[in-house]
Amino acid sequence: MTDAPILLIAIGAAFAGFVQGLSGFGFSLCALSLWAWTLDPELAAVLSVFGALTGQLLAAFAVRRGFEAKDVLPFIAGGLLGLPLGLWLLPHVDTVVFRGFVGTLLAVWCPLMLLSPRLPRLRFGGPIANRLGDALAGAAGGAMGPLGGFTGAVPTLWCTLRGYERDLQRAVVQNFNLAILAVTMASYLASGMVRPAMWPLMAVVAPALLLPALLGMKVYVGISPLAFRNIVLTLLTASGIAMLANALPQLLRR
Repeated sequence: MTDAPILLIAIGAAFAGFVQGLSGFGFSLCALSLWAWTLDPELAAVLSVFGALTGQLLAAFAVRRGFEAKDVLPFIAGGLLGLPLGLWLLPHVDTVVFRGFVGTLLAVWCPLMLLSPRLPRLRFGGPIANRLGDALAGAAGGAMGPLGGFTGAVPTLWCTLRGYERDLQRAVVQNFNLAILAVTMASYLASGMVRPAMWPLMAVVAPALLLPALLGMKVYVGISPLAFRNIVLTLLTASGIAMLANALPQLLRR
């Protein structure tokens, strides 16, 4: 862990910080697309969750959008229910298989949505069914959080399918990520997963993401809803391809 590549950690944090500042999520997906090549999975998970949480705290003060609690509470409730599953899986999960699955999901599904000339909204069953869908999306994000901080991927895809307008999607995903990442980091600390040797590397991540995240927030303010949607889906696709490229050779060697 003391031999961890500092420059790679800083570059990954800066790249991921910009993405999170722009889209309100995606720190872990983007950071791990670089860090997964060389970092120990446990270290990568801790740095990803820490960096994503730091970026969300920054965004909470810099990019504020109005929303109603009823929009985000089903996501958070589902996320808190899914979180224990992720914590239980963490010591047992095959990280290569998991990254391969997430990479495949993003690399296949996001381009389909990106290339679709018109993305229809999901309409089914009325408000109760919709809120149940929100909770299930949140549960998936909560379960994926401890496995590397992937809290935002499924809720963001779900919000896109639901046809959320830009600011509402940003508010829902931002507040969901902030809540679930905070609980995930607290769980890491309580379990002893954050060891003393990790603290200096976390001190590299925080300043490295600061300015890129602020730049991403500036870009977000002046961007159109269509461009925002396309950028989010393109970034998710790129992250998925990178994660799949990392996992596939290892899976083929088994």
